[in-house]
Amino acid sequence: MALPPPPPQFVLRGTQSAVNSLHFSCRSQAQSPPLLFSGSLSGLVHVWNLHTRRVDATLDGHGGQSVYWVKTLGDQRLLLSQGRDLKLCLWDLAEGRRAPVDSLSLDSVGFCQGSVLRGGAQECWLLAVPGRGTEEPASSSHPLLLAGYEDGSVILWNVSERRMLSRLSCHKEPVMSLDFDSRKAKGVSGSSEKALCVWGLDEQQNLKVCRTQELTNPGIADVVIRPDGKILATAGWDHRIRLFGWKQLKPLAVLDYHSAAVHCVAFSDPGQPREQLLAGGSKDQRISVWSVYNQS
Repeated sequence: MALPPPPPQFVLRGTQSAVNSLHFSCRSQAQSPPLLFSGSLSGLVHVWNLHTRRVDATLDGHGGQSVYWVKTLGDQRLLLSQGRDLKLCLWDLAEGRRAPVDSLSLDSVGFCQGSVLRGGAQECWLLAVPGRGTEEPASSSHPLLLAGYEDGSVILWNVSERRMLSRLSCHKEPVMSLDFDSRKAKGVSGSSEKALCVWGLDEQQNLKVCRTQELTNPGIADVVIRPDGKILATAGWDHRIRLFGWKQLKPLAVLDYHSAAVHCVAFSDPGQPREQLLAGGSKDQRISVWSVYNQS
């Protein structure tokens, strides 16, 4: 008989509101602890020390409006946060700073998260955020961007040329989240339906459906592929985190801990700690941290 799923390795409490976004930062200086950043419904960003399992810092820069995306740029010092206040904030956490050093005004009131791409050998980042603008991107390369839309479609864009390369209708409901494995040229998306859609990118840069995976209950808030390309995790409205083998989308485990909808999942990056961790953030104001399917 198959062994039951493990309990969380530990649980982080203290956000005092629903957890909407998570991001690990484990690759840094030897003397720096691994961190987990969380964005909350109350507009706060919490910086969790994974050694002490306590909050190292609380960042308040979104006027009490929900934070639904957090992302570090290269190391633990620079942080982006995106909120419902139509602002994207840049934080420099060096020397204990607790105020944004810069911000960008947005014109989208939805929940579409931004995305960043590091370009070249220099400290240069390309940032994509939702909006209506058509400004020319400052890039000499030819990056591609995948975006999910409220009509249930996924679109591949040539960013530099502002040109749509391929459009795929893969859901009947709005796309809630997507992730892409560049090594396999294959991605996955989830919506309010009870199905995952796996799609691929051919040599002509056309999107095509590879397969769908039916789930027990509807509502997929987040989908994330582990950095090693072996495990897929989903965050469910049914309070559960589901794990699949990414190669064949084989169901592996259902992590049943939370008492309300799970809004987000995140895998630790390949660094410290040595074991890769999975975190889930929920409407129940808790963050569960798991150690699952790690190689010895």
